[in-house]
Amino acid sequence: MQALTRFDMTPRQVTLVKATVAKDCNDDEFSLFMEVARAKGLDPFIGQIIPMVFSKNDAAKRKMTIIISRDGQRVIAQRCGDYRPASKPPQYEMDKALITPLNPQGIVSATVYLWKQDQKSNEWYEVAGQAFWEEFAPIKDEWAKGDNGKNYKTGKQTLDDSGNWCRMPRLMIAKCAEMQALRAGWPEQFTGLYDEAEMDRAKVLDLSASEVVEHERQENRLRAIGGKDSITVWWEEGFALENVPDGQFFDRVSEHLRTIHPANVAKWADSNRAGLQMFWARHPGDALELKKRIEAAQHKAAADKEALTVPLAGG
Repeated sequence: MQALTRFDMTPRQVTLVKATVAKDCNDDEFSLFMEVARAKGLDPFIGQIIPMVFSKNDAAKRKMTIIISRDGQRVIAQRCGDYRPASKPPQYEMDKALITPLNPQGIVSATVYLWKQDQKSNEWYEVAGQAFWEEFAPIKDEWAKGDNGKNYKTGKQTLDDSGNWCRMPRLMIAKCAEMQALRAGWPEQFTGLYDEAEMDRAKVLDLSASEVVEHERQENRLRAIGGKDSITVWWEEGFALENVPDGQFFDRVSEHLRTIHPANVAKWADSNRAGLQMFWARHPGDALELKKRIEAAQHKAAADKEALTVPLAGG
């Protein structure tokens, strides 16, 4: 995999970034932002990477999120060496019954398919990213001032019109879907990074990025549990295959990792590579945690093997 090119700046340029692009950052946040910009080889002056600070006036909830523009995303992806952009336009699921001022085109979801090269076979396979309108569109509550001078919610909601969600709804939901695909196929490069479109709801609700992601993760898993989609898994029990609902996949695999012999983890993961890739494409947040658990089990197997090769004292 090709290394990223570092983007280094002069002290004067660093000062300019602090006064403009990163003016909302405190010193620690700014230092972190600059380190990420250098590590990813992105240029903040042309908007490839942007810091976004949530809950600026609440120290307990304050959080900076790193935003990568679409240009920056594609720069990182191209450097990976195993990426090809989508060969077909985004696919949209539409429902005319959903057309309201909160969803002017009745969009249910958008799905984007990127291409990733398998390092073993060199074959290319599609990586899907899906984004649902109800999870990303920046819907905000209307507020009014009561007779007592205090603000209260009117019970009405509106689609935030300060950005492009009203003018270009398909583009915005497709950008969210593309970032989902990038995180699914290239988690090491894109975990913890977000497209600005993904954070528009957070800006409206004044939530931290972690709260938005956790909310999305929970909704995805709940939807999947009741859905028709499933993933075929080989459990090593008489070579039987089982179709597991993808909402149960995370829990079932986690339990299997606790019971399987550590020496068999690598073989199991390789045998279920297609199913794991499918899960990563559908649920990148859960898939990253599952990837960590699989790697931890493999490291334990390696450590156990090494311990067996150490000669006993006096032997």
